[in-house]
Amino acid sequence: MRQHRFILSAALVAASVGLTPGIAQAAGPVTPAARADDAQTKADTGDSDFEISLFAAPITAHEVQVIVQTLDRLATYEITYDWGDGTTSKETSTGLDANWDYHTYTEVGAYTVTVTVKDTATGVQDVKTVEAVTDGTEFTPHAPTRLLDTRSGLGAAKAKVGGRKSVALKVAGSADIPADVVAVALNVTVTNTVDAGHIAVQPGKTPHEATTSNLNYVAGQSVPNLVIVPVRDGHVQMFNGGWQPVDLVADVTGYFKASPAGGYTALTPVRAVDTREGLGTAQGQVPGYGAFDIAIAGHGGVPKGATAVALNLTATNPRESGHLTAYPSGQTAPGTSNVNFAAGQTVANSVIVPISPDGKIVVRNGSWKPSDVVVDIVGYYSPDSQAAFVPEAPHRIFDSRQGSWFRSRGPLKGREFAHVPFFGRSDSLEAVVLNTTVTNTAGVGFLSVAADPNSWEDYETGNTVKPERPLSSALNWTRGTTVPNLVQASTGEEQILDFWNQGWESTDLVIDQLGHYDAK
Repeated sequence: MRQHRFILSAALVAASVGLTPGIAQAAGPVTPAARADDAQTKADTGDSDFEISLFAAPITAHEVQVIVQTLDRLATYEITYDWGDGTTSKETSTGLDANWDYHTYTEVGAYTVTVTVKDTATGVQDVKTVEAVTDGTEFTPHAPTRLLDTRSGLGAAKAKVGGRKSVALKVAGSADIPADVVAVALNVTVTNTVDAGHIAVQPGKTPHEATTSNLNYVAGQSVPNLVIVPVRDGHVQMFNGGWQPVDLVADVTGYFKASPAGGYTALTPVRAVDTREGLGTAQGQVPGYGAFDIAIAGHGGVPKGATAVALNLTATNPRESGHLTAYPSGQTAPGTSNVNFAAGQTVANSVIVPISPDGKIVVRNGSWKPSDVVVDIVGYYSPDSQAAFVPEAPHRIFDSRQGSWFRSRGPLKGREFAHVPFFGRSDSLEAVVLNTTVTNTAGVGFLSVAADPNSWEDYETGNTVKPERPLSSALNWTRGTTVPNLVQASTGEEQILDFWNQGWESTDLVIDQLGHYDAK
């Protein structure tokens, strides 16, 4: 009796690698047995001996790959893939040839993929299934809601987070956030500081020191920053990189999961509001505890039907300390904040704000005295947007204090830019999510981020044209400060971003990557 074997490997979801055993029969498929790691079943019936393994790992945000390896040199197999979305594909394998097939799903989500392998000579076949969960996720906006406040004991113990210590925050299941949440958008604020330090927000609840940072602070300072972070085991954890205790506050504004909701579309930053000029609202500072509406949907490149908008929100020329809060119109102002400022300070912060049914949002001045407000639109989320978010463990990609393979060590000089490549991830990269930090600032300035029109080959051959200087700002600084801010930026056709020092004196620049949006 001739015997032959094959091993089937399905690359679908890296986190759910498993093996699906079964017995091949000549008369139709069998019911798949429960999956078990490293399990194989051999059959002594019929004319074939099958060994089938199913493995899972994604390729891009929407794409999966299935690899089939046959171990019999003499047999020829017909392999049929039912991708679980109403589409199928088929190919033939002979001998030890490795075979693979790719599939791109229109929508992110979980799919049951059925693979049928048939010996064309004997008619013996086997059928196995595996759940495929796309790597890409989509955004669901959430009314700004406080999840953590160590000052009051909300979400954690009522106590400051000690120096070089962490606090774990349960996200899954809190404030109607689903249990299968993959990543979360939080506005994190450090306050009641007595020394200099930094805060790093990381996936999971296990305490560990981080090599990246999200917020930097000095004594007596309250600093907010938007953070987009993967959720692991239902938690995120916040590490206090300073040596003295601090209080931490975290407000959720939305979450990502592997199911259809809102994809992302990046925009060239568009200035929607500037109270100094009367752009988008009345000219003049926003009164203390005053508020104004901004028409978002149908304006500034944001279509009607968009569910949330990504903004850079800036307070400037404030007459007293306070904060700004952005929220959907038609709602009561939440007890949260997006930007904290001191008198005379210019402070920017990234914000993701749900858009109300009337297409508007509200910005409120939470100070007793007036302040100017500037709002730049950088992107939006909508059911029609194709780019899905792929979260990444926070990692450092650029530090001018240390240099890199594409740039020598040294600060970014005044009125100059650093070009940073992002190619190699996907040919359908829509945007990247970064935490940018300036430090060792020698004067006053602001940072602008824009796509570079040159290719990498242009830089290698010296055939570049100088990019046009952008007008929008991602963050602002004064001399001797360390300032962070989250940036969601389109990488353009060449997948290179320019980071402009718009001041006249030098500054160091640090960039940590948190994830990316992929349209494929």
